[in-house]
Amino acid sequence: MKDMAGFGLVGNFAYHLEQAGEAAAFAHIKSDAENAPKGIFPFYIPESSGILGRYCIDNTTIILPQDTTLNVQAEPEVGLECEICYNNGYVSSMRPHFFMAFNDTSVRNDSNAIKISQKKNFSYASKGMGAKIALDTFDRGGICDRYWITSFICSENNVLEVYGENSPLLGYSYFYKKLLDWIVRTLNTQEDLLMLEYLRGLLAQANYPKRAIFTIGATRYMPDKEKRFLRPNDKVYVVVYDHSKYSLCDIQEIAQSQAQVEGVSLLCQRVVRD
Repeated sequence: MKDMAGFGLVGNFAYHLEQAGEAAAFAHIKSDAENAPKGIFPFYIPESSGILGRYCIDNTTIILPQDTTLNVQAEPEVGLECEICYNNGYVSSMRPHFFMAFNDTSVRNDSNAIKISQKKNFSYASKGMGAKIALDTFDRGGICDRYWITSFICSENNVLEVYGENSPLLGYSYFYKKLLDWIVRTLNTQEDLLMLEYLRGLLAQANYPKRAIFTIGATRYMPDKEKRFLRPNDKVYVVVYDHSKYSLCDIQEIAQSQAQVEGVSLLCQRVVRD
């Protein structure tokens, strides 16, 4: 896993940026269309000498920042593991092979953060991913048509609460070919602008990685969880599941039991202070 770069998409699920308090930071960034993502940020770059070179994926634990004034929030997402091909330093194509539950945990109130990436890789355990599910095809008629994503949070009182909306993967603004085309184009053209970074330079810095994880956008929180920040001893669950086989009640039971079952990518992380 450490040889794969990690990137995330900004604003690929309606109203999440507003809930997260990030909409104003991206208001002046022009998009391809009204509902297009705002850009791509790095959260892990192999070979980087800075913070982005710190491998930050831990599938059991979230380590909060040492600065206790920072508010940290989980971000339930779908991750895509992709093969990347290049031509003369440009990305020529990208092929996803797996998808999975992903938690792109983020700091919300770091006034020193110039780039959004500075809110992402805040510890050795600031990200996590569930079991990988193989793709048959990343297009209409394929496996993703029937998958949904949901998330829960459990505090010290051991009560499981719904954290993010239960949403179909088809609810993403950009998905399938439209998404892949946009990612390829953005990797090749995004410049250093406001909260975003020059992506071709980062790919070169990582010696043009052949594989990468792309987290394709955080889903919406339940209204009462918009300001629910993580505390030590919380447990965060992100679940991507086959909606044709399982109900939300089934998924709640599977999450609490932490059972590994077919058609489910389950991530469970305990929150700690280092």
